[in-house]
Amino acid sequence: MPVDNPNISSENAPSLPVIRQLDDAAINRIAAGEVVERPASAVKELVENAIDAGSRRIEIAYADGGKTLIRITDDGCGITEEQLPLALSRHATSKIDGTDLLDIHTFGFRGEALPSLGAVGRLSITSRVGKAPAAQISVEGGAMSAVKPAALSGGTIVELRDLFYATPARLKFMRSDRAEAQAITDVVKRLAMAEPFVGFTLRDVTGGGDGRVTFRVEAENGDLFDALHGRLARILGKEFADNALKIDAEREGLRLIGYAALPTYSRGSSVAQYLFVNGRPVKDKLLVGALRGAYFDYLSRDRHPAAALFIDCDPHLVDVNVHPAKSEVRFRDPGLARGLIVSSLRHALAEAGHRASTTVANSTLDAFKPEPLGNMGALGATTSTPAGPARVYQMDRPSLGARTAAYQAQAPLTQEPGFADLTEAYSARVEPVETEVAQEVSAEGLPLGAARAQVHENYIVAQTETGMVIVDQHAAHERLVYEKLKRQMAENGVAAQALLIPEIVELSEGDCARIMTVADDLSKLGLTIEAFGGGAVAVRETPALLGEVNARAMVLDILDELDDAGESMLVQAKLEAILSRVACHGSIRSGRRMRGEEMNALLREMEATPHSGQCNHGRPTYVELKLADIERLFGRT
Repeated sequence: MPVDNPNISSENAPSLPVIRQLDDAAINRIAAGEVVERPASAVKELVENAIDAGSRRIEIAYADGGKTLIRITDDGCGITEEQLPLALSRHATSKIDGTDLLDIHTFGFRGEALPSLGAVGRLSITSRVGKAPAAQISVEGGAMSAVKPAALSGGTIVELRDLFYATPARLKFMRSDRAEAQAITDVVKRLAMAEPFVGFTLRDVTGGGDGRVTFRVEAENGDLFDALHGRLARILGKEFADNALKIDAEREGLRLIGYAALPTYSRGSSVAQYLFVNGRPVKDKLLVGALRGAYFDYLSRDRHPAAALFIDCDPHLVDVNVHPAKSEVRFRDPGLARGLIVSSLRHALAEAGHRASTTVANSTLDAFKPEPLGNMGALGATTSTPAGPARVYQMDRPSLGARTAAYQAQAPLTQEPGFADLTEAYSARVEPVETEVAQEVSAEGLPLGAARAQVHENYIVAQTETGMVIVDQHAAHERLVYEKLKRQMAENGVAAQALLIPEIVELSEGDCARIMTVADDLSKLGLTIEAFGGGAVAVRETPALLGEVNARAMVLDILDELDDAGESMLVQAKLEAILSRVACHGSIRSGRRMRGEEMNALLREMEATPHSGQCNHGRPTYVELKLADIERLFGRT
């Protein structure tokens, strides 16, 4: 280009950057950086290809956390000898024809995975279609070999060795072999949840040989829900399956199915949350926020729900091509998807009624187990050296005739009043009047049974048809009062307190526009906000229940929640926190002695009130012990 400034000679002119066309090898390595982040990414792409090929059994083998070897073996349709070179070409795919980029019914569709893997590692594909001869092709650092004959009974074997050998700088960012192996396991488990009718085997072959199987699930049978329930039980554990609620709802072309756990079966982090869109595992902020919103009123802030949810819809209603790894999606109507999740889960939780998770009973039984006995030291003190498990005393159970003879032989000669003379009404209570009232109620047909006693003026002991229930009277009544207050607020609305002088909050224009999008929702909760010109908003009303409010701090906190989760539940959380405190102070206090009819009335109200199985903070309100569990505690199994 000519130099316009006459004071600068051509010799002193700055050198201009030159635009160059990158070669195919460099292009493929750059593309691989987007698609293949770590060995788990390669496993994900290859297993998805196997699923798209109609496989019913898929075996994944890896060595050194996938850094030196990844091998995928499937029984799918295979690739013909003529199309093997095309399969390693960029943007060559059998999934779509390119006319409609939204009509996607498969995992893969961009045709980038195989050429990207071949650009950064040593890749070989061996495949056979039907009765045609098997063929093999290899690519190393982007250089493709000729197709050659191979031996294979059917399906496809894809082997990737020395991942990132062509881009050694990427190897420095790899984590330990154990961490990479764990990431591979997580990927395979998510895909196994999405495909319950496909069998998966994961094998660690580090060191050579057959290695060891680290994960295996067989193909499930039955209908979709039976298969999904069985697959989740094998991956997430029997406890999750026992405490999960079936979800099946549909709205305006979107269908939500899956299983969501009870609030009392919560986790300390979000590791047990699995979300799928059209069978594709995703980590989407919108869906995670909807799941949190559904459990918003049943869990404390430090607890997280467990769920495996699947949204199925027409491919044109969702865009899966917004992220290189296809881990995020974009719905045409995000509010519809969020509303479907929130309403479906809340409906399922309401139908669960007073049900609490079985893990509560298991924890109770564990608490009854005796501690291991240590060696007795001086003055009876135990030393720190364990002496093994506690002794278990178990006698052979004698026959009925032997027990009868033993009782008669041990009976006293005199007829002094003893335990045999006590009526049943006096068996578990010191106060006969209270007990007689409680005993009049039959436990038959009552889920929480009939009250039999009150322990320490705080815990109600009730007898059920199959065992017993221990109820925390304060926590249970607190939940009942809280639900009643919420119903009253929903029916009558939230009272708003008009500010004598509206508070003006200065914001950026972007923040102002963002908070005005939720102004109508906030108004329903008693917080009225209006645009005030520029980037300012005027707060004209605040919820009366909150009393004196720092409007500016509340607006800024709402904006932070909108940025973080795409929605704000701050005002609702503050209102319900007030209701929770009111319910706490208005409920039956610990230490109050209750009459029999009061205890039974509390049990009946718990049975009729949704969510009464947990208190306002997600803790259980009662513990149920089956008769078999109680007998096991006493060695009567």
